[in-house]
Amino acid sequence: MTRLFVAPLAGALALLLTAVGCGGSSKHDSASDSTVTIRIPDPGNAGVLALGKKDGSLAKALAAVRAKVAWTGSSGPFAPAAQELDAGKLDVAQGSITSAIAALAQHPGFKLFAQIAPNKTGEGILVRKGSPIASVRDLAGKKVAVNKGGTAEYLLLKALASAGIPADRVTRVYLNPAQTAPVFNSGQVDAWAVWSTYSIPEIASTGARFLVSGGQIGSQNYSVWAVRNGFADAHPAVVQAFYQYLHDAGGRQAQNPASYINVFTDAGPQAVSGTARQLTVQDLAQTAAPDRIGSSNVNDFGEVARFFAEQKIIPTTVNVQPHVLSLAGSGS
Repeated sequence: MTRLFVAPLAGALALLLTAVGCGGSSKHDSASDSTVTIRIPDPGNAGVLALGKKDGSLAKALAAVRAKVAWTGSSGPFAPAAQELDAGKLDVAQGSITSAIAALAQHPGFKLFAQIAPNKTGEGILVRKGSPIASVRDLAGKKVAVNKGGTAEYLLLKALASAGIPADRVTRVYLNPAQTAPVFNSGQVDAWAVWSTYSIPEIASTGARFLVSGGQIGSQNYSVWAVRNGFADAHPAVVQAFYQYLHDAGGRQAQNPASYINVFTDAGPQAVSGTARQLTVQDLAQTAAPDRIGSSNVNDFGEVARFFAEQKIIPTTVNVQPHVLSLAGSGS
């Protein structure tokens, strides 16, 4: 999910990061004058990191804590990014809390340091223009495309649960989101559970519509930022500075979303225009700024984890709180 979203931290790390936020510095960050490199997925052509990359503001913010960016790969689904965090090939990544919980159930190689409130209008279950499917109950006996163990599967199961439809009454077709549009448009699946990265171009180009949105089914699918455990331990001041940049820039994006679209180019496959641009502006205007993770957020994460366990997506409920960093700054 390209968007693109604090509780007390267990043990001494919470105290360490709190001290950093209050103006102190860790022994890790102050022990050497060498520059720290933070590896971040390339943001592409839109969003706060894209503009920060272009105008140099991100580099300036990180230079204040003797750090610099190395853009690594590209933004995309969180599942492979979590594997790269765990393998030490990436330092930070953004994804959904649903995908993060699924990853934490397997290889907890990262901690969460920021959240973005659930997108109530940009994600949900799409049906094709002219589809006779009029309600969630009509999905019984149908095929729905989802990505396994992430946002889409969560949205579908949440919608079915809200309508009282047993999950086994609907066939889940597991597909890579980037490869789903042709399958959806050819009629090989009847619906597509999806988020704004893919829903906006689909709605703009084909006239597809949401059967239900995330807000209508009570989705708690926060977007979250994660940091590799080893990096968080060694460079807390860099994590704090990066978070603060995301928080401040996110606020500016909501106020002037058009400036965060087509940052590097307004032509070619990465650019958006027409209806897609209008929908993207609306989506960014409604996107909350990244914020620290508070106790209420952790409670919501716990509900998502319990739901995933009940639905047999993960073997047992994941306790998210030990995997949350406590950072200074705004938040609940």
